Amino acid sequence: MLESFTTDHRKAKESGKKNHARICMLTMRDIAKETYRSGFYEAQDVLCDIDDVDLISVRPRPACERIERFHRSIVWRDFTKTIASTNLAYQPIRLNKEYDVFILYVQYHADLIQLAAVKDWKKRCKVSVLWIDEMWASVPPRLKSYLSVINEFDYIVIGLEGTVSVLSDLLKRDCHWVPAGVDAIQFSPYPDFPCRVIDIYSMGRIWEDVHQTFRKYAMNNKLFYIYDTFHASLAKVKNYREHRELYAIMAKRSKYYFVSPAKMNTPWETQGQVEIGMRYYEGLAAGTVMIGQAPDCISFKETFNWPDAVIEIKPEGSDAYDVLKSLSSQPERLLEISRRNAAEALLRHDWVYRWKKILEIAGLKPTQELEMREGKLKRIAEEIEKV
Repeated sequence: MLESFTTDHRKAKESGKKNHARICMLTMRDIAKETYRSGFYEAQDVLCDIDDVDLISVRPRPACERIERFHRSIVWRDFTKTIASTNLAYQPIRLNKEYDVFILYVQYHADLIQLAAVKDWKKRCKVSVLWIDEMWASVPPRLKSYLSVINEFDYIVIGLEGTVSVLSDLLKRDCHWVPAGVDAIQFSPYPDFPCRVIDIYSMGRIWEDVHQTFRKYAMNNKLFYIYDTFHASLAKVKNYREHRELYAIMAKRSKYYFVSPAKMNTPWETQGQVEIGMRYYEGLAAGTVMIGQAPDCISFKETFNWPDAVIEIKPEGSDAYDVLKSLSSQPERLLEISRRNAAEALLRHDWVYRWKKILEIAGLKPTQELEMREGKLKRIAEEIEKV
C-alpha cells in the first residue's frame, strides 16, 4: 500500500481528498545517501513544502546494494531492452490514489531502474514528468537500454542545457531545460549577517595548482582556508538535512568561494561540454565572492548576467595570489558583490522557480504556498537592497 512507502517528510501534507492528490514523486533518500545527492533531496523537500505531494520512498529488498550494482551493470549489455524496466532490487510499490502528475526527479539516467518498483503508475497519474539532472550530450547515443523507460513519460526535462537538443533529436520530440537550484532561504546570509570567519572555502573538485596557491596564500596571511581532504561527495551522510544545514552555515560564513564548471576535471565524460555546477547556485545564495572560472556556455551567460558574478582566475593558479590580494584591498567592492549575489539567488535560483517551471510543463497551476514562497524570496531580496 502507498502509506507503507510514504516518506516521513517533516512537512508532508495530507491530501484534501482521500483518494486524490496533486503530485506523486519518488525518492531514493532512504537507500542512496551519498553526499552529492543531498541537494536533490533538498529540492524534493521544497516541492513538498509548496504543493500537495505524496513523496514515495523506494525501499530495498534484501541485499539491495549488491543487486542494484549488478542491475545497473547489465542494463548496458541488455539486447532485449527490457532489463531497465524490470524490478530486481526494490520492494514493490502499489499506488492507491489518483494523481494529477507523477514526477521522477533523478540525478543520472542509471537511477531510472527505480521506476520498475512502482506498479500501475501510468494508470494512477494523469500526466508524467521525468527530470534528469545530469546527462551529458555524449550519453544519449548510448541510451538504447533505457529508451523504453524514458519514453513512458509525457514530458522529459534535462538539467544540462547542452544536452537538450541531442536528446530531443534522439527521442524525436521536444525536451525541456530546467537547471538545478538551491534553497536560497536556507543559504541566505540575510537577515542574520553572520561574520565571514572562513576566508576561503573550497569543497569538491578543484584545480590542484589553484589549491596549492590558496594554501600558501592562507598560510602566509594567517587566513582560514577550508577544503576537502577526501572524496567527500562519495561519502554517505547520516542525515542529508543536517548536512545541508551545516553546509549552508559554513557557506554563508565564507568570504571567498571557489567555483568551476561542472565535472571540470573529467574531460572523458564532458567531451568538451561546459555546464553550470551546483556550487554556483550555493555559493551565490550564501552571498560569497565566487572565485574561479565562469562557465563559457549560454546557460551561464543568460542566468548569471551581472557584473562580478564570478571573479576569474586562471586554472593553473598563476594569478590567484594577485587576484586575492587585489580583492582584499577593496572592501566596498566585496560587500557589493556579496549583496548582489545573495539577492540574485533569491530572485532567480531558488528551487521554487524550478518547480514552477516543472508544474507549468505538466499543465498544473501554481499553489498559494508556491506564491507565498516567491513573495518571501522577493521580500528578503528587497531588504538586502536597503542594507
